[in-house]
Amino acid sequence: MAKDKQGLHFTELVWESTEQNMAIPPRGTAEAEQPETRAAAEQKKAEKPAVQLQLWDMEESTEPVTTTESQFVHRARELVDHKEPAALFVPFKSYWPTYGHMTGAQSRWYFFWRDEVRQGRYPKTDLSYIFLHTYELINGVGWDEPQDGYRQLSLLWEAYRDSYKRLDQYLGGWLADFSFVHKLDVPLAEIVARSRGLAGDLAELELVRCLTSAPEQLSIEVLSVMSDYDISKSKFYAGEGKAAAERYIPQVVALIDAYVSRKHDSNLITMFPPGPPVMRERYLFRSAVYDISLYGYSVLVPVVRISKSPPLRSLITRLFRLTENKLRALLGYRGRLKDIKVDADMDELITRFLEREFRKAEKEEKGPAVVIDPQKLEQLENDSEVVRSLLTVEESVEPEDEAAAWSQVGAVAGIEEPGGGRVEHEEARVETLNNEGVRAEAGHVSEAVVETSLSAVAGEAEAWVHFASVLSPLQREVVLALAEADGALKAGRLAAEAGTMAELLYDEINELAMDNLGDLVIDGEELTEECILMLDYLKR
Repeated sequence: MAKDKQGLHFTELVWESTEQNMAIPPRGTAEAEQPETRAAAEQKKAEKPAVQLQLWDMEESTEPVTTTESQFVHRARELVDHKEPAALFVPFKSYWPTYGHMTGAQSRWYFFWRDEVRQGRYPKTDLSYIFLHTYELINGVGWDEPQDGYRQLSLLWEAYRDSYKRLDQYLGGWLADFSFVHKLDVPLAEIVARSRGLAGDLAELELVRCLTSAPEQLSIEVLSVMSDYDISKSKFYAGEGKAAAERYIPQVVALIDAYVSRKHDSNLITMFPPGPPVMRERYLFRSAVYDISLYGYSVLVPVVRISKSPPLRSLITRLFRLTENKLRALLGYRGRLKDIKVDADMDELITRFLEREFRKAEKEEKGPAVVIDPQKLEQLENDSEVVRSLLTVEESVEPEDEAAAWSQVGAVAGIEEPGGGRVEHEEARVETLNNEGVRAEAGHVSEAVVETSLSAVAGEAEAWVHFASVLSPLQREVVLALAEADGALKAGRLAAEAGTMAELLYDEINELAMDNLGDLVIDGEELTEECILMLDYLKR
């Protein structure tokens, strides 16, 4: 019976059956049979096998699991050496491009293009072709040594990143993953610089690598992770000072690291040790067609949070600001950053370093200065005319006189007589006007040469005396130390005691030598041969 707003409704149910005259059992019959039924049911239940236990004991299937990624790698290995002749470019766009997504014309272009890329040529193409080749490389197809695979990926990225900005979103992380799984010791600074937003762990790893073993490879992008001063917001950096800041700030940090190392026998990362490494799980080749059976799903990377070291972070921040101030002054930019406190010796070292680098850059831009001395040019012309007159004569002389003539010519021209004896008549054919004329002329020439030589020697001696006078006591000691055994080591000690670097002293000495002698006196960490011969002037 149901009830609604309109009133009551009745439903009639009719039970029908085809069975008739069925006997109704007595009331106790069902109760008497109940225990037997239960006992029988329990017995049957006990006899039934444990289906669940059988499922657990079943052997696992040994059939290999085939994935789209594994199929791609299998096909890539089959086509690793496939090439096509020159083909027409056919546009190709696919979110996860594989070989099966390409038409015949697209495949012909791809394999022609891939061969061009392998030979160092990078024709214009679509992004999907680039990703397809990238998938091959990260899955180990197309190279024998991991270093070569890394190189190919880097070149591919560099060749097309200007045309396709999306490559920066993926290739940086994939290159880092590639270096992790193959344990390559490669700088990550380039990856961090190209891939904005990839800093984080990669920047920390690169900081530790550079400050531990390669400070000269530091970059401003990596160092910015350690600075509380955001140089990108500086008007100087946003304007004319960007190139100089990006060039010199990393060099200044490397300079201070070397200075601290020499003075305290401990570099920056040792002097300000960071905390212990933290194990970070990194998922490999995200968003790529990658077969995880090759290198696994992820890797654990120990990351040292060096940027969290308060004293080191404070120093790097001050070096950023101090270097910017020095660059502002050198470039004539008005305004200075305030409240920068560093040690006086560090300040002086940075000032001298930047001034020297700026002078060197200015000289390189101007190019070598060519100065012609009119007097020396005239003397050379006269000497050449004399030699020419001795070699071009009107009649020949006897062999004995010919040998004498050759000796006179050799004295003028600086030529030694061949064989140390008489010049063969067929080889030299020296002719003179007459013996007396040759001797007289040669005599005049010899006197002129002697006078010129004496004048040159006197001038050179005077230049070395003046050079010795402009050297500071420390610079003089360094030059004399380089003349001894273990000279570079001794020069380094002298520089460290004076709170500077040997390389800076070498550059200063060479600059003075160029100004006063017209040549260098230190080559690498050794004195030049000419300087060794002239050391007496420096000892006076």
